[in-house]
Amino acid sequence: MSATLYYAPGSASFLVHWLLLELEVPHELRLVDFSSRAQKAPEYLALNPNGVVPTLVIDGRPQHEAAALALWLAETHPQAGLMPAVGDPQRLDFLQWMFDLANEVQPLLRQWWYPGEVAGEANAEAVHAHCARRLGAHWQRIGAHLQAHGPYLLGTAPCVADFYLVMLMRWSRNSPSPATDVPALAALARRMKARPSFKTLYEREGLTEWA
Repeated sequence: MSATLYYAPGSASFLVHWLLLELEVPHELRLVDFSSRAQKAPEYLALNPNGVVPTLVIDGRPQHEAAALALWLAETHPQAGLMPAVGDPQRLDFLQWMFDLANEVQPLLRQWWYPGEVAGEANAEAVHAHCARRLGAHWQRIGAHLQAHGPYLLGTAPCVADFYLVMLMRWSRNSPSPATDVPALAALARRMKARPSFKTLYEREGLTEWA
């Protein structure tokens, strides 16, 4: 398999890049320069009509959506044990967490970072207040689950949803409701950031904050 990841440092491609490293999948990186709006250039839109990252080109075929790519990577590398198999009692719990993060938490973080998209710049303050309140409730909910059933989302071992959660936690670092204000989430972040793949990810993307 040949794989090329189109990415922007710290963006939603962070999850896919991290898993490629964790799973030791050979790949090439192609930087999409947001400062020059390269994600909206015709040549990139030909790969990803949504004009966002990530795009993972697999054997010449471009694929999108970070959560879907994360699921596919885990599914095609079962030896890593990052996703319960079909028939495993934890399979539905895993899928529930993936969709919860994709449908409940990530959209609020995007609205926090880009309030003008949903309500216009004049209403940014109201959007920020709404998102901070709801994100704080989500962090408390997830933290309570980890406290009762953790230390990882499915119990004693990490799964793809933990990688996804840590990316979203990182995005909250400068918000009024940072995820690490919740002790169980802060502990999860420390464990996941101690993985060698996280260090390599930061080095390759040139990231320094929240290390």
